[in-house]
Amino acid sequence: MRILLVEDDEKIASFIIGGLRQSGFAVDHAANGLDGLHLAATEPYAVAVIDVMLPGLDGLKVIEELRRRKVNTPIIILSAKRSVEDRVRGLETGSDDYISKPFSFSELLARVQALIRRSSSVSEPTRLTVGELSMNLLTREVHRGETAVQLQPREFALLEYFMRNAGKVLSKTMIMEHVWDYHFDPQTNLVDVLVCRLRNKIDRDWDKKMLHTLRGVGYVLKE
Repeated sequence: MRILLVEDDEKIASFIIGGLRQSGFAVDHAANGLDGLHLAATEPYAVAVIDVMLPGLDGLKVIEELRRRKVNTPIIILSAKRSVEDRVRGLETGSDDYISKPFSFSELLARVQALIRRSSSVSEPTRLTVGELSMNLLTREVHRGETAVQLQPREFALLEYFMRNAGKVLSKTMIMEHVWDYHFDPQTNLVDVLVCRLRNKIDRDWDKKMLHTLRGVGYVLKE
């Protein structure tokens, strides 16, 4: 899943981006309000985390404009403004949550995950199953049959994308858009390398293969 971070403080941005990527998210970053507004209005995000005091365009104005344009992406305000009045104004502007700085990354991650669950359908599962493959989205455990499969964060994100789209052919571009951020170079072989690593972990020791390559088209996961 892709997260948008609009934060002008380089250290805080680097800290958040690193933590979210280690948790399996793709993260796009904007360092000012205008770029943040453009990305949030044109790209699909699971959640946007937006600072208030931003160069170019204030974070609250960014949120107001997004809601005026009917962009319903869940938004968390992350701000050094801590007063009750500031938090109330932020929520009234159209954000879904408000975290004051300083903050703990574990709390931010929990709020992001809560917003994703809340914005999904009521029947959104916490476990995905495709044939012998099962994935617990809460504990981040993956099994093929009774065998535990150990995945790195990016491998987990890729497998989650495949499992949510089981039976569908996913192109390299589609995979890059969902598993990496918008800075990716479409000419790289990142997707091929990551798919190869994932295939080794979920298919190599089994006779029945689940992850298939359609030459020149993409990849498909199926039972």
